[in-house]
Amino acid sequence: MAVELELQPPVGYIVLNRPPANSYDYNFMEELGRAVAAVADDPQVKVVVVRSALDRFFSAGADVKAFAENSTERNMDMIRLAHQVLGRIARIPKVFIAQIGGHAVGGGLEIALACDLRFGAEGEYRLGLPEVTLGLLPGNGGTQRLPRLIGWSKALDMMVTGRTVTPTEALQLGILDRLFPAERLAEETRAYAEALAAGALKAIGHIKLAVHQGLDGGLDYGLRLERELIEDLFASEDGQEGVRAFLERRPPQFKGR
Repeated sequence: MAVELELQPPVGYIVLNRPPANSYDYNFMEELGRAVAAVADDPQVKVVVVRSALDRFFSAGADVKAFAENSTERNMDMIRLAHQVLGRIARIPKVFIAQIGGHAVGGGLEIALACDLRFGAEGEYRLGLPEVTLGLLPGNGGTQRLPRLIGWSKALDMMVTGRTVTPTEALQLGILDRLFPAERLAEETRAYAEALAAGALKAIGHIKLAVHQGLDGGLDYGLRLERELIEDLFASEDGQEGVRAFLERRPPQFKGR
């Protein structure tokens, strides 16, 4: 299996494990799609972490050798599947965290960009979208997600030059959300995930959907969606419990309902 699923409730781990560099092809993306579907449907999984089983690589991206051997149509089958799989992450009301401890370039960074948050380890590895050096463009969502994340001019500069950045620069640009010493990355990511899992999960899920769908649909649509989602939360058990707990000056007991 190139993609493994490790359930450690309340956290579900999607583990990329295709040595030597987690380069992916159509079958890899199919496995990733099945793992995403599994954590989406598992009520025990409250937060999802996407990580690598390899020390040096999160993922080196799409398998260039496969690109060379395949027809254009077969390559496009993989691109369409990747768009479907990675796009689904934004529609799942659970937070996905990319845990990055090694090189995340090309399609590997695009997997991380599809996640909601990206936590990185300090180190000598690189992050970037160098597809232009192959005469191609970032085709698994990079041209759309990176500009939305760090602004269009900074993203354009990275993509048209193909330059890669260090973890520290990635943090400064906003590609990474947090940066930890390598030996603490897994522990800190787990602690963050468990803290989210102990919180108001229904509200957290609604916040994620409001952000993703609102950005895609424009301001007016996003505000309408925000009204619909907060109305649902006002009527929810968690929403009512949170308000009561505040007034009674006690910690809330959220149930995710």
